[in-house]
Amino acid sequence: MRLIEYYILRRIVVMFLAVLLSAVGITWIVQVLGRINFLTTSGQSFFYILKFSSNLLPAAFPVVMPFALVIAVTQTLSTMNQDSELVVINASGAPRSTVIRPVLLFAVLVAGLSFVIANFIAPYSQMSMRQMLADARSDVINLVVQQGSFQRLDKDLYLQIESRDANGAIKGLFVSDSRDPVTDLLYYSKDGLVVDKGNQSLLVMKDGEIDRRDVKTGDVSIIKFNTYALDLAEFLPSDDKDVTIFPKDRPLNYLMNPDPNDTVYQQKPLRYTSELAKRLTDWMYPIVFAFISLAAAADSRSHREARISASFTAITLSLIVFWISYSSGQASEKNENVIPFLFVFPILVTLSAIYALATNRQIGMPAKLADFFKNGFSSPQAALAGVRTKLLNPRSGRGARDE
Repeated sequence: MRLIEYYILRRIVVMFLAVLLSAVGITWIVQVLGRINFLTTSGQSFFYILKFSSNLLPAAFPVVMPFALVIAVTQTLSTMNQDSELVVINASGAPRSTVIRPVLLFAVLVAGLSFVIANFIAPYSQMSMRQMLADARSDVINLVVQQGSFQRLDKDLYLQIESRDANGAIKGLFVSDSRDPVTDLLYYSKDGLVVDKGNQSLLVMKDGEIDRRDVKTGDVSIIKFNTYALDLAEFLPSDDKDVTIFPKDRPLNYLMNPDPNDTVYQQKPLRYTSELAKRLTDWMYPIVFAFISLAAAADSRSHREARISASFTAITLSLIVFWISYSSGQASEKNENVIPFLFVFPILVTLSAIYALATNRQIGMPAKLADFFKNGFSSPQAALAGVRTKLLNPRSGRGARDE
């Protein structure tokens, strides 16, 4: 690889990392905020929340990486065109491969990394995340750590505690259980404590009473106790007792040979076939998007076209391609005839971009549309520049008015 190719590659890598880390960071924050209320109200520690949030990161990378590559390639090449660097490269007699080779080399590297993350790293992070959520939900007392408020654990099942100290001791416990259509149960106790015994978590209540009301007759019987133990598993909603692992959470080897006893596989086997097809094709999109970017920005253009047209065209086409791929993937979960399209589509898009490159056809916006976007962006930029000047030089504005 020649020096100019290293130069192009370095600029693309720097831009790619900047865009990737920013986009993944935003995605990570949005995902964490979507679950932070549950994690904090369930009494989890900071380390637990940090571990949980780290499990969200791997799944974001394969989605963001192709678009980070598009932005990195188009911005780098557009900037080089704006600075007349592409013109100099062409004038020096360098072949077009001087620009194309580093882009494709990096795209193949990104595609391979995307394949590894999506198939071997993200699935285990997803399964770990679901297990952590299930564990947090299974801690009934932590779920009701909001003191003084009634918490609905399941249909017709409510629990309230007055307070809970740092050692886990509970004061003022109330449980209302109306799940049995024959008998309503009310539990009261002054004190309580959660005790782990083997695989069981027991709620040991002290100095309290149980009110049993016959739903049919309305008769109430009261049983007072000094100590009474309840299995907390009885208070869990049925869907929280087991961890459900979906096809998108499975590693590649499992998708290729799923367990026949898997409940989800038994109910919807096509979802596994669809997910396998998506795993075997999604990794190609960094390469597909790289060819689109090259077709849009690899050749030198006039300054009017360069910065807006190439980037806008490449990003827009990539979004359209991604939308078609995503929609087809969703449809393939219900219609197996769509699955072959998942393999054919990225190949067709790549061949179209290669044809545009081989025939020197530039894909981009018409000049009038490019002028429209250019004028649209120039007005806000001029306004911001004026505000910046006034903020940095407040006296200049007053001096101009005095004159």
